[in-house]
Amino acid sequence: MARIKAAATTRRRRKKILGLAKGYWGSKSKHFKMANQAVMKSLTYAYIGRKRKKRDFRRLWITRINAACRMNDINYSNFIHGLKLAGIDMNRKMLSEIAVNDAEAFKSLAQKAKAAL
Repeated sequence: MARIKAAATTRRRRKKILGLAKGYWGSKSKHFKMANQAVMKSLTYAYIGRKRKKRDFRRLWITRINAACRMNDINYSNFIHGLKLAGIDMNRKMLSEIAVNDAEAFKSLAQKAKAAL
């Protein structure tokens, strides 16, 4: 049986990496070895970024809710605890949207939370 050379497979693999490195500065987009290192690092950052995004948005929502709570004379932790006691089950994303876009609705939620405490 004839020997199969790996040239086509190697070329395909290298072409894929160089395609991912398109737009990188200098030899990181031209030379396979440097492009491979840059792409591996980039993919690592992308993976970490997808995890961080969830954290960052939750922090933003909590900050917005806290600011709206302070305007209604209640702190964040008491507000969340009061909502749980009142049986209002709403996630932080929706609470922050209400806090930003509908101040009157948030005020009524804050009053219900205060009453439940």
